[in-house]
Amino acid sequence: MHVLTCTEAVTECASTLKMINLDATIVELVCFFCGNKRKTGKKWVMCGICGEIRQNNRPVSVSAVERMTGVLEPRGPDDMGMFVRSGMAFGHRRLSILDLSVHGHQPMLDNDLGLGIVFNGLIYNYLELRGELASKGYRFFSSSDTEVILKAYHAWGDKCVERFYGMFSFALWERDTGRVVFCRDRLGIKPFYYTDLPDGIRFASTLPALLAGGGVNTEIDPVALHHYMSFHAVVPAPHTIIQGVRKLPPATIMTIEPDGRRIERQYWAVTFGPQEGDEGRSEEEWQELLLAEMRKAVERRLVADVPVGVLLSGGVDSSLIVGLLAEAGQHGLETFSIGFESVGGEKGDEFEYSDIVAKRFGTNHHKINVNADGMIPALEHCVKAMSEPMVSHDVIGFYMLSEKVSQHVKVVQSGQGADEVFGGYHWYPPMLESSDPVNDYARVFFDRDHEEFSRAVAPEYVSRDFSREFVAHHFDIPGAERPIDKALRLDTGIMLVDDPVKRVDNTSMAWGLEARVPFLDHDVVELAARIPPELKVATGGHGGKYILKEASRKVIPREVIDRPKGYFPVPALKYIQGEYLDFMKDILNRPESRQRGVINRSYVDELLKDPEKHITPLRSSKLWQVVLLEYWLQSHNI
Repeated sequence: MHVLTCTEAVTECASTLKMINLDATIVELVCFFCGNKRKTGKKWVMCGICGEIRQNNRPVSVSAVERMTGVLEPRGPDDMGMFVRSGMAFGHRRLSILDLSVHGHQPMLDNDLGLGIVFNGLIYNYLELRGELASKGYRFFSSSDTEVILKAYHAWGDKCVERFYGMFSFALWERDTGRVVFCRDRLGIKPFYYTDLPDGIRFASTLPALLAGGGVNTEIDPVALHHYMSFHAVVPAPHTIIQGVRKLPPATIMTIEPDGRRIERQYWAVTFGPQEGDEGRSEEEWQELLLAEMRKAVERRLVADVPVGVLLSGGVDSSLIVGLLAEAGQHGLETFSIGFESVGGEKGDEFEYSDIVAKRFGTNHHKINVNADGMIPALEHCVKAMSEPMVSHDVIGFYMLSEKVSQHVKVVQSGQGADEVFGGYHWYPPMLESSDPVNDYARVFFDRDHEEFSRAVAPEYVSRDFSREFVAHHFDIPGAERPIDKALRLDTGIMLVDDPVKRVDNTSMAWGLEARVPFLDHDVVELAARIPPELKVATGGHGGKYILKEASRKVIPREVIDRPKGYFPVPALKYIQGEYLDFMKDILNRPESRQRGVINRSYVDELLKDPEKHITPLRSSKLWQVVLLEYWLQSHNI
């Protein structure tokens, strides 16, 4: 007999005891809802979810859900829970952030409403929503945002998500109808992967968790491979690099009816261009609006029952977050920076700028230095933590930084998203007056054109120019008329989600660290879409993000504003030499790599002959991109 809820509740809640047969195992379901009678220690909110839903009386695999829940442990190392009923099984791993009591346990079940949920994320405005729901007569048994979602769904249906400020993915089920609702936040900050089953579906917060569940088709997806090799490793939803796993797009609700029918609805999209009253606004007015929204966004992300720190790179974005927190009265703020050894004359840290900010605002600053000896061993664990292969050099930087930061705090704010939202990249100015936006965008962003892709991969993966077709289709969608706005919308809604946002979530959650991104507050994103693009990508040597930089002068030192644009520099993965080159050769020469044959050996040899010659327009190593794909596949036994 397998007991899947709290054993203490057997005598306390015997009236709700149910017996069902699952996978030829008698499973004892104890108490659809038993509140604080669970005997499992501390309970919290966050951070890994999984489950399985079956139709036509097919049994769910409890063992598969248990395996998936186990793989998700790093995302929620503090606690776990499972719930099983006929045709459904749900698992949850938890990280201690909110409601440090037994009442916030997940899966959360509300017997009065007949609803249950597994939830990953945080609803920043849950207290306001709780007050509104209480005025409608709803009574609460916890102080968690998870319960607010249940009550909000009961009150407003799936439109409740349009009221949420936050980052979230969840699976919610209706006890009486058998309907299940999947949802992902507007900017895809929290992940949601799924795989189809015979008469059913299985889902998880990470792709490796789904692999642990078993039965996944792991053949390479040709469309995703084209995106990985061409679109700078950005693989837009619903695709992933393997055919058997899909991902729920951002701002999407998927409803699964009891008969298996699936209905998807996009509940939010950004419209670029001025709104009523915007014409004639001065630059000063836009600056004030921007700072006002950023103040609210930063303040919202202070919601926690634990200290909140900041990942401080020394750039404008993270420095502004520190400045606004200090302005709001946060004292003794914990800030963190990381640096790598220099290679080929390229500096591997930006400590001189983070030091300026830390000194100005009196933070408790931590500088983490990484030498060459420490990076290769960390790469193995970093790649295993990736839900999908992510080629950007700074993945390893965030991973190693997150390990150290997690020893001090459980929550940090980070500056991700500002470049995409406020036009900080070098490819935006050429788009201002582009007469051929698709080709102009591809020329400056794509790692390879279709001809080189066709040389690089095995013939069976060569078909259409999927990446260029995707960009052309996205540019044709109404809601962004100017070429620059088309590029900004694509990067905000697609590239941002499947590059920096995914990178930060994967690497931070690998260490049980929650990263919050105020630049992706949807009010900030909507405001940025209204600001004239000339104020974002002003030419004349301003380097992009002009309006953000000018507004920031009122808060942070000018030295970090007028500096050259930086990023998380990891020179050893760009200028590949010595032990790093040997390390990559070993991966590519392993039997599984040669047998797989996804990348043509002639192309591999071309890259190995002179790695430093093969750099993408985004200043990344083509060799590292090929190696990473193979390394990721090997790490996950694919």
